[in-house]
Amino acid sequence: MSAAAGPSHALLKGALAAGIAIAAGVLGSFLIQSNLLMTLMTQAVITGVLATGVGFLIRQNGAVSFGHAAFYGLAGYIIALSLRHGVATSEVAILLALALPTALAFLLGLVIVRIPGVAFSMLTLAVGQAFYEFAMKARHVAGGEDGLAVNLPPQIFGLSVSWFQRPQSMFVICWIILVLALFALSLLARRPFGRLTAAIRENEERARFIGYETIVPRALVFALSAFIVALAGVLFTLYNSFVSPDILHWSLSGSALIMAIIGGPKLIWGPAFGAIIFFFAKDIAGNLTEHWQGIIGIVLIVVTVLLPVGLGGALAQFGWRRAKSGA
Repeated sequence: MSAAAGPSHALLKGALAAGIAIAAGVLGSFLIQSNLLMTLMTQAVITGVLATGVGFLIRQNGAVSFGHAAFYGLAGYIIALSLRHGVATSEVAILLALALPTALAFLLGLVIVRIPGVAFSMLTLAVGQAFYEFAMKARHVAGGEDGLAVNLPPQIFGLSVSWFQRPQSMFVICWIILVLALFALSLLARRPFGRLTAAIRENEERARFIGYETIVPRALVFALSAFIVALAGVLFTLYNSFVSPDILHWSLSGSALIMAIIGGPKLIWGPAFGAIIFFFAKDIAGNLTEHWQGIIGIVLIVVTVLLPVGLGGALAQFGWRRAKSGA
């Protein structure tokens, strides 16, 4: 196979896998008749998009953020405030909800990606909590702890608003967005930019020594992860028509991080897989006991100790071994 054929073949395989995944999700939405189950699945996929953004930052930058809920919640508040005060149409508000957190993350990233390890995590936590405290205290602007209702128009991007608020149709929309995001990130990982950021993650000093700029690529990864998280925030807002300070709290960032670890952050699709497992495990455990956090904690410890590659990584390794033994 020629050098040119290799990337083309990988692109074709990825596009085919994405097409099959989208078709499976659409088919599943028609087969599942339970409104409750579809509601849970829709919420799980939205959290899957959130976890994908957090996991991408870990995968490409090797950095752990406790403040990505800021970008998730900021997207929701931008939509809510824009529509509340009539400063933009719903479509423009959604675009602003994606663009502004991404731009903020890039500018912030130019500073904080220089800080290694735990200090980076603490800085992201501080930034995230600053937004949370503002939303809590500024009742005249953000509604305080009561939150804000989102006054959505009858149509958004030519679709009836009911499409975004019915579980079956919203599940399909969220599933397609998740699959396309995973496909785009897998392509990016194979491009020179993806290989460069992976090299910087492994040894930033060596990358600088051979002549590569390291701060801007790492800030771009931080911004791209914020974009994906903001996308999840937009989906959450359209689905619930309500925002509150809870979606800015650091605990949401921590939950997304747990999802990524359970699924396996080294895989593009691992965090989304972990998010779906986390969401349904939380729902089942919550029905059994009010101390469901303890059960989730035990699962996290077991996965971290016994399966450092995560459940998704273990599943991928099992499939690879089966394929190798079959060959």
